[in-house]
Amino acid sequence: MDRLNGCSCRFFYLRNATTNFSFSGTCFTSPASRFSSAKAWGWALWLAHFLLPQVFKILGAKSAEGLSLQSVMLELVALTGTIVYSITNNFPFSSWGEALFLMLQTITICFLVMHYRGQTVKGVAFLACYGLVLLVLLSPLTPLTVVTLLQASNVPAVVVGRLLQAATNYHNGHTGQLSAITVFLLFGGSLARIFTSIQETGDPLMAGTFVVSSLCNGLIAAQLLFYWNARPPHRQKKAE
Repeated sequence: MDRLNGCSCRFFYLRNATTNFSFSGTCFTSPASRFSSAKAWGWALWLAHFLLPQVFKILGAKSAEGLSLQSVMLELVALTGTIVYSITNNFPFSSWGEALFLMLQTITICFLVMHYRGQTVKGVAFLACYGLVLLVLLSPLTPLTVVTLLQASNVPAVVVGRLLQAATNYHNGHTGQLSAITVFLLFGGSLARIFTSIQETGDPLMAGTFVVSSLCNGLIAAQLLFYWNARPPHRQKKAE
């Protein structure tokens, strides 16, 4: 009888974790369905970032005008921290997968900014150094305290990086080669990531990082809308 009662309790729990129905027939969202929604959001986000819109815009214009190299590098630091921290803590790939594609896009942007500034050799050296540092961070040689500290540094890195880009936009009076698709993907993605990080990892450090990231990305998105019709001076001369 005890075994039967135990099976009944487990069946009731599984049934309750899947879907709950009220007597009126209304369906309520359960923890299991919220978890599935979080995973779906995670996969959708990294698939969207796979399009690399910012890279293609720079290549199409053959210019990285308007992009702050310091801001891009700080963003790379933040993304690297998220990737290393997530792998070290065995978080599911759907909770951080888009950070991997964003990292690939960001390091490519770093190289392109240097390349179009006439510093191609410096850009190649930067790629080699970054690859070496990433291997060391992912190796057993790196203590967990260092990995956690790197993740904690994401917040100041994101804030300073976005403020540098915002200052560059304000100083130039336009957003240059910033991709609207990338900016709005980052803004929407960071908002969604607050939900997915809570649901899939339960880690307050991860969730807090995305809250700050959402605020900073929202600032850049607002600037993009404000300077939507503004063009660099040399483009205005050509148009005239």
